[in-house]
Amino acid sequence: RIVIMDKGKTIACGTNDELKSMIKSGEKITIEIFDYNAKILSDLKNMKNIVSCEFSDNHLVVKSMRGENNLMVLLEYLKANNIAFGKIYSEPPTLNDVFLEITGKELRD
Repeated sequence: RIVIMDKGKTIACGTNDELKSMIKSGEKITIEIFDYNAKILSDLKNMKNIVSCEFSDNHLVVKSMRGENNLMVLLEYLKANNIAFGKIYSEPPTLNDVFLEITGKELRD
């Protein structure tokens, strides 16, 4: 069992999977984009299941809610809009993501 504490108070307790199921964020998808324009961010922010998206250093970082096919939906969008892309990474939520969402604060030493 893992206990998440903030300022000496227990705010969550459970297994790794139980804690991750407490937050709305699902996977984080990072896509290397070659043909970026501001319309991409605007379109993605209006898509179902998208929590947030940012673009920096030729990489689009999309955080999605739990669900299936989020990666497929993004790939279909890129294909339909003829957006050139390179590497794609998909990562499940981490315990840092859990702490940040529950407390609104980054992990501290």
